[in-house]
Amino acid sequence: MFDIEPGFQWLRTENQGVTPWTLSHLTDRKFLQIHFCLKGHVRFLYNEDRYTLDLNEAQSLLLYNPQTDLPIRAMLSPESWLISMIISIRTFHALFTADANYISFLNPENRDHKYYHQEGTNPAMAVILTQLWNLHIHPSVQTLYCRGKAYELLSLLFNRTTDAAGEQCPFLVDGDNLRRIRRAKEIVIERMAEPPGLAALADEIGLSLKKLKEGFRQVYGDSVYSFLFDYKMETARKMLESGSYNVNEVGLKVGYSTASHFIEAFRKKYNTTPKKYLMAMSQQGA
Repeated sequence: MFDIEPGFQWLRTENQGVTPWTLSHLTDRKFLQIHFCLKGHVRFLYNEDRYTLDLNEAQSLLLYNPQTDLPIRAMLSPESWLISMIISIRTFHALFTADANYISFLNPENRDHKYYHQEGTNPAMAVILTQLWNLHIHPSVQTLYCRGKAYELLSLLFNRTTDAAGEQCPFLVDGDNLRRIRRAKEIVIERMAEPPGLAALADEIGLSLKKLKEGFRQVYGDSVYSFLFDYKMETARKMLESGSYNVNEVGLKVGYSTASHFIEAFRKKYNTTPKKYLMAMSQQGA
């Protein structure tokens, strides 16, 4: 769970297992729920499991009921990803004060009525959701970044312009391209020790080199190898913190043939060496 601001949180949940997994999260009638299924399938169970709602990949679900609490209980199928926004109705109203009559459940005659809406996510939303899911950003600006992306996602969700998605992200109007770009990311992560060259990667996912470069930057906000570098360094940092590997072992696992090359890369990312980083961590824990 991540706090965007008071009265506004988001959850990122995944099921990496081979059997369904259930998420439970308490929330009350003062909160609006917005759920996005990025991958797989999620079944929501409400009213002591008597009422169910199915959410498939690339769909969103908005729920609000001022008459009863709706604690979240969601069953994620294997290999499913879910992002949920939980926002107090007071905070939500404040975002749309000047335009409240546009959103039907904010109209005075509807404010005390329950509201439910389910629809597909457009390509522009898919880009933001993917960026929130991966979240390769320095912790010092993480809150600011997530707040901006959350507001951007809400603005797209309630945007009245039907062709906004095409104007904002023309490359990703084609959902097949988006799936290929996501596969490119999976490939470089799976083979981060020996990643393929850009031309070979483009061939493997079935896109031109130009479309790979443009699409990857649009989805992940960075070039393929810059993204991979950040991923390697974050993986290395976590491995060092685990205490299960020495510097040489970590370097080899993330794709550096010599310790000196790994140390230089780590210094470039974190402005310190792996050894000094571990010493600083141990002092903080003392």
